[in-house]
Amino acid sequence: MRELVLYCPGEQADSVTDALLEAGALCASVEDADLDTPEEQPIFGEPGSEASPQGWQTNRVLALLADGVDPQQVMLQAQQQLSFDLDTTWQVREVPDEDWVRLTQSQFGPIPVGNRLLIVPSWHQEDLPVTDRITLALDPGLAFGTGSHPTTHVCLRWLTSELPANATVLDYGCGSGILAIAARRLGAGDTWAIDIDEQAVESTEYNATVNQVTLNAGLTDALPDGQFDVVVANILSNPLKVLAPMLSQRVKPGGSLVLSGVLERQAEEVAVFYQPWIALTVWQALDGWVCLAGQRPSEQAS
Repeated sequence: MRELVLYCPGEQADSVTDALLEAGALCASVEDADLDTPEEQPIFGEPGSEASPQGWQTNRVLALLADGVDPQQVMLQAQQQLSFDLDTTWQVREVPDEDWVRLTQSQFGPIPVGNRLLIVPSWHQEDLPVTDRITLALDPGLAFGTGSHPTTHVCLRWLTSELPANATVLDYGCGSGILAIAARRLGAGDTWAIDIDEQAVESTEYNATVNQVTLNAGLTDALPDGQFDVVVANILSNPLKVLAPMLSQRVKPGGSLVLSGVLERQAEEVAVFYQPWIALTVWQALDGWVCLAGQRPSEQAS
C-alpha cells in the first residue's frame, strides 16, 4: 500500500479528508505538522471539553491508497470537490504490509486488577496460563471500557475489594458493561447496566453473554424505580455533576456510591455536588484520575 501525504491549514482539514475519501482513499487522518517540534500546538482540552474546531495551524493529511490506485487521479478528483486549491507539493510514500488485525491485538494483553480479577481479550484466552483469578473476557470495541483506562481500572479495584456479597448494583453509563459484569462475577446480586447509547447496551449484552452472567441492560428509560446497595458511574465530571441528585437518590441508605471519570483537580468540585446526600472522598487515584466513593447515611430519608 501507499500513503498520500499533503498539507493544509486547520480550517480546511475536514473538507480535504472528506474529498480524499470520496476520491477513493481507503482512510484519511490528520495530525499536527509541527508534532514533536517547539511549534507543536496542543488543541485538545481535558476529557469532556470541546476541541478547537479549526484543528492545528498546519495539518499533515495522510490518505491510505490501495495498490494500483493512481495518486494523481485521487488528487484531481479531490480537487474537483473543493473550492480552494490543494497542496501541489503532495508526496507518496510506501507503507509496509502488515497484519493490521494482529498488530492492533498485540496492544491489548491481559490486564490484572488487584489480586482477584484478570481482564482477558478473546485472542489471549487459549494461551492464558492457569490462574486462580476471576477472568473476564472482554474485547476492545465501540463502547468504552476495557479495563486499560485508569478510570475503569480504579473502579474495578473498588469492586474487587469493597463490593458486599449479593449487593444489588447499578452501573450507570455502562459502556462495554465491564463494571456490571465484574460485579456479577465478584458476587453481586441483581445488577442493572444503563447507558444513553444503544450501541453500549448492545455491547454490554454481548459481553454479558460471553462471560455467562445475567444482568439487566437497557437505555435510561428502562431503569425501574428503586434503590441499590452500590451505584457506580464511570463517566465524566460534568455529567456527574448534573446527575448528582438522581445518582444519590438511587443509593439505598447505608449503600455506596462510586464515581470515576474525574481528574484529581476536579475531585473536590464534583464532591461538592453530592454533599447534600453523600460525603464523597478520594478512594484511590491512578495516573491523574480518581475514584470517589462514599456511603449514604443509614438514617437519611429516601
